[in-house]
Amino acid sequence: CEGAQVTKTIEKLATDRGTTVITTPYDTYTVARLINQSMPIYYFMKTDRLITFDEDDYIDDIREIMASVRHRDFPVLSKDGKYLGMISRRNLLGARGKKVILVDHNEKEQAVEGIAHADVSEIIDHHRLGTMQTIAPVFFRSQPLGCTSTIIYQMYNEAGVQIDKQVAGLLCSAIISDTLLFRSPTCTKVDEEAAKELAAIAGIDLEEYAMQMFDAGSNLRGKKDKEIFYQDYKQFTAGKLLIGIGQVSSLNSKELKELKPRMRDYMLSILDGSGMDMLFLMLTDILKESTSLICVGIGAENLVANAFHIEEELERGSVDNYVELPGVVSRKKQLVPQLVMGVQE
Repeated sequence: CEGAQVTKTIEKLATDRGTTVITTPYDTYTVARLINQSMPIYYFMKTDRLITFDEDDYIDDIREIMASVRHRDFPVLSKDGKYLGMISRRNLLGARGKKVILVDHNEKEQAVEGIAHADVSEIIDHHRLGTMQTIAPVFFRSQPLGCTSTIIYQMYNEAGVQIDKQVAGLLCSAIISDTLLFRSPTCTKVDEEAAKELAAIAGIDLEEYAMQMFDAGSNLRGKKDKEIFYQDYKQFTAGKLLIGIGQVSSLNSKELKELKPRMRDYMLSILDGSGMDMLFLMLTDILKESTSLICVGIGAENLVANAFHIEEELERGSVDNYVELPGVVSRKKQLVPQLVMGVQE
């Protein structure tokens, strides 16, 4: 009453119990008198054929609906049906896409759905440059490092912002994963130094923690084929070809070997509906620092043979959806560039 602010404690209690809180400029006596004279809103409101929008509806979708009826304002509801506010045609006039920062990718094919309508304001990445087009100039930071988290760590230091233990642990985990604990050819001294400094902040032993991480990531028991293939999957454009590449890294050589026929059959079953010309899956043995590559799609085997100069093996028939690539562990630096060059040749 009398314009008093509702405390957060009262707000939380009311929300938990589904109670409505009314704020008013009147005193307690006036409010008590007016409430008795008030009519419940459900006496007047309609409950059928309502036109409402959800808070995560796309503007393009609601614009068509709003244009088809003569209402001026439309209610916006939360996922559990609670009223959040109103939206009108006037609100759509100056509507702009959501501001987005692309991290660890810069290609449209790898971005979230609807990225073409978003306002990309920054790109932080360590991959090759793709085909992303932006509405206006953006802040772009790309460095040839083993992990984007190394760049993020640099940005923390440059801004003088202290990193807490949890964030340090996450950034360190990303560097370990991306560089396979500094085994990947993409790894640099900068990555290694950043990981050691972040490990100190997070209070973890790098070697021990890395083995625990790889062991957890290697445990594929109980996972469906789709989960395994798409757990680390990216799409690329090579010339006129659309290529999808997944990667599974493991400490367990036996498990990777058993996975090969199973994943080949799965990839063959999804190829036509994937929208890709070719699909590849890297089964990377972390300890042996090698990869068994599964390749499906018209010309996929020939492309790999040309890219890695193993045409003789292809002629002998030893390439049958599988290619052994000793020393290859990086999709970004060792596989994708070779495939792109193979297409160009």
